[in-house]
Amino acid sequence: MIIAETERLLISGFSLEDAPFFLKLANTPNWLKYIGDRNLKTVKDAEAYLTNGTIKSYTDFGFGNYKLQYKQDNKIIGSCGLIKREQLNDVELGFAFLPEFEGKGFGYEASTAVIDAAKNEFHLKKLTAIILPINTNSIKLINKLGFTYEKRVKPFEDDQELLLFAKTL
Repeated sequence: MIIAETERLLISGFSLEDAPFFLKLANTPNWLKYIGDRNLKTVKDAEAYLTNGTIKSYTDFGFGNYKLQYKQDNKIIGSCGLIKREQLNDVELGFAFLPEFEGKGFGYEASTAVIDAAKNEFHLKKLTAIILPINTNSIKLINKLGFTYEKRVKPFEDDQELLLFAKTL
């Protein structure tokens, strides 16, 4: 299920076949630092995470987190998508990349396409993004995408304060 295509990327739904990639992504230094340890240690762990989160979201909401394939060689390089969390009122834009693909414009390229799908295919009226205050690269990207800072929030049990940004679609 391809939801968007950009100049360099195919954006499509994750499947259980993508569990080995997802395991690698969820254990990259920046994922662990900025998103958090999801305790994914095996491919089976990643399959369960995808089944109970990402793939379930496609069924429950019609959207979710998507894999990003580099069209040049079909390599999966990251994820970008729409996440509905019970702790937040609005749908969240999220993204993550393998280290060698960070800082190359893929975040902006993928996010722009996902935001367009959020508005035109999924008919969302607003998106949010929650970011650790120390994650300056994600803050720069979210600002470039037209999100504006709204407030500080502590949506999760870890009591960590996050910055909440929002964009009206």
